[in-house]
Amino acid sequence: MIANAGLKRSPGLSIPEDHAISPRAEPASVEIGLNAAIVAVNADEPMALIVRDETEGAVDGLPFGPFSPVQHRTLEGGLRTWVTEQTGLDLGYVEQLYTFGDRGRHAEAGDESPHIVSIGYLALSEASQTQELQRGTWRSWYHYFPWEDWRRGRPEILQKEIEPRLREWAQRPPSRSTPVRPVSREDRARMCFGIDGGTWDEEKVLDRYELLYDAGLVEEARRDGREAAVAWAPRPRLGAPMRFDHRRILATAIGRVRAKIKYRPVIFELMPDEFTLYELQKTVEAILGPHLHKQNFRRLVESAGLVEPTGEVKTRTGGRPAKLYRFRREVLLERPAPGVRVKPGRI
Repeated sequence: MIANAGLKRSPGLSIPEDHAISPRAEPASVEIGLNAAIVAVNADEPMALIVRDETEGAVDGLPFGPFSPVQHRTLEGGLRTWVTEQTGLDLGYVEQLYTFGDRGRHAEAGDESPHIVSIGYLALSEASQTQELQRGTWRSWYHYFPWEDWRRGRPEILQKEIEPRLREWAQRPPSRSTPVRPVSREDRARMCFGIDGGTWDEEKVLDRYELLYDAGLVEEARRDGREAAVAWAPRPRLGAPMRFDHRRILATAIGRVRAKIKYRPVIFELMPDEFTLYELQKTVEAILGPHLHKQNFRRLVESAGLVEPTGEVKTRTGGRPAKLYRFRREVLLERPAPGVRVKPGRI
């Protein structure tokens, strides 16, 4: 295994059979890359920690680096080392997301460069740490996925840019290099984006991004030379692109967080020790996307036994003092799934 190269290539989506890599007689070398999707909520905005390599066009990316079996005792230890070195941030909560083992999106027949297996991680950071960076910057994850932000209603970009182009793409004949899928293009658009009577599922962040990639509607598809991207002239700018497969990894992280806050109390990893119920609601809304009904949300949180009052209040400018709460950790021993069981479509 080779694990100390510069990671100049990226893991990505499956390569069609027509572009498969020719078998080699000798064993293929492999690099293990470690990628961190670090998220926080600051000023009611969900943020991702971004680093830039100015030598490669100043494209946004996630903190990442190669795993070294000599220098790193564990994969997670290697990740923490790279994040601290690149940003100065010491990670708290970390969990493995997914292993991206496909050959690179832009690999070609005869390519003999090392194959990269990239392991993505999700890390949660409390908002106060957003000011403690030595390098890197925090940026709203809706900067990369504007169609996911439903806090002010259905995003305009869906009706104006995405839906008409997906309908047009669905009617085009597939190219010979397009892999055969068990679900039609029309049904994928309906299931992912709620088109033509479908239901919007806030957790399908990765599915939506990959559908846009397959349709050639995101910059990464053009950069990777995908045939579908050539057909769009002009092609809309659907969120900011990221280096390699980092937007795909970030989409995976967003979907994981959105799902996990419903059955585990990870939302409190993003909160200070003491908070108001209004601040908790705004954080949940920032993560999930849609606006939540205030009274229903408060009844749900209090009846679930997730929080307890501290006995203190917080004075807001121009408003009445609000009670301060803290996470009631005993709930972890009382039931197996103590999450914020919100249903955005109904609250």
